Amino acid sequence: MYLEEIIADIKLENDKFECKARLNRNDIVGWLKTIAGFANAGGGELYIGVEDKTNKLIGFNRSEADNERNYFNNQVNEHLIPRPQMQISFVRYEIKEKERFIIRVDVSESVIKPIILKYKNIPAIFMRRDGFTNGATYEEIIEMSIKSKNAQYDILTSDKIYEASHFKDLKTFYSTHNNGKELKEKALQSMGFYDENNMLANGAVLFQDDYQGKKTEIKCSVFSGFNKGSEKIITINRYNGNITSSINYMMDFVNQRMNHSLIKLDNVRKNIDAYPQRALFEGIVNAIAHRDYFLDGTQIQVDMFKDRLEISSPGSFYRGEKIGKTYDLSGIISKRRNELISSVLVSCNVMEAAGTGFDKIMEEYQGVDEAHRPYIYSTSDHFTLVLPDLTYSEGVEDNKIPHLEYVPVANGTKYDDAVLSFCYYQARKVSEIAEYLGVSDSSYLRKQVLENLARENYVTKGKIGRAACYRTNMDMVELK
Repeated sequence: MYLEEIIADIKLENDKFECKARLNRNDIVGWLKTIAGFANAGGGELYIGVEDKTNKLIGFNRSEADNERNYFNNQVNEHLIPRPQMQISFVRYEIKEKERFIIRVDVSESVIKPIILKYKNIPAIFMRRDGFTNGATYEEIIEMSIKSKNAQYDILTSDKIYEASHFKDLKTFYSTHNNGKELKEKALQSMGFYDENNMLANGAVLFQDDYQGKKTEIKCSVFSGFNKGSEKIITINRYNGNITSSINYMMDFVNQRMNHSLIKLDNVRKNIDAYPQRALFEGIVNAIAHRDYFLDGTQIQVDMFKDRLEISSPGSFYRGEKIGKTYDLSGIISKRRNELISSVLVSCNVMEAAGTGFDKIMEEYQGVDEAHRPYIYSTSDHFTLVLPDLTYSEGVEDNKIPHLEYVPVANGTKYDDAVLSFCYYQARKVSEIAEYLGVSDSSYLRKQVLENLARENYVTKGKIGRAACYRTNMDMVELK
């Protein structure tokens, strides 16, 4: 019998689902990290007594099930701090008229984060993402801590005092985008720009005329080819300034360097910009609004290539979906990471309160062919909007398989680069990898290529349904 035969509503390909035939006494961390990862992410289900790769029921008799549950509870109590919220239950079934049980553990997303796994006095923090459990990134740990405290960087109080004369740039920006209207003091107060003691919020500091700190750093580059490995880098500019001047700087940088063309429509000629102004502006504002300002040593990156523009912002989608790559921009639910900064940009009429900026980008690219569709991809530490160049007739070159840079894999093979690129945006089954490489699904591919990449931590192993799958560890590689 199989799990789906006794659990009617189970979703076998859900990334919040995992099975263990037995709790391995020799590798306690191996299964405890799954519980911690579920609790630190969006929750999940662990079934004990079910074979991992096939979902075949192994089960327990009543006494064995009770002992396994007690062992599970003891290990969780000893090694997970604080204890995650979960419900443990027995699922009964019969086989050959004999009573059997499996153990179901429903783990809720923890209110208090992060959940720490401490084993042999060594603490570790794990995160569940895309069907895999791995060590949490620096950004994820910060996000968990802040989420637990219900605090965001921009609304925390700074040590600087509010002075109206220090925000001329913001007032000019507001007036420019609101038909000459004046930014009122009452509006700033209502947004929490400063408190009752006239102390500025962190986000307000970033709007000061003289702000030139690292929190708003920008790097703008132009490449001669299709990736960062191009032979010639035409331009690299860095900029530090307040938020409104940063928006203006990025717009000017792209507008001064983008391509333009003409097309004939009946007896009329139409000017075509490489990047529609509204789409470009929405993309830049989105990067500013959703940037993770807790991450020091990072910058927004604006990269212009022969076929596209990429706008990358530090931080994954805040409390939202961790996605590899999607053309469905309208379907993305991106919750606000920075309430104050977003509120100021909304009041300046450059950002929609309803969060419809991505919809506007889609409207600007309406009717284009598949090679010219904008898309977004997100990793654990940044998200990137890609706008195809409308004057480049071929569209985005090789937009499905990225070019990567990485330290050579120990005991590597000639297939490593292709596998890592193919599995970068999404987990792939072994059969899919074999087909892509043009080789057979052999023991050599599984053991010498894929398992070696897994041992060296270049890929993480999981499963899709009952089939083994692999996904590139983004912490080990970089996009060219």
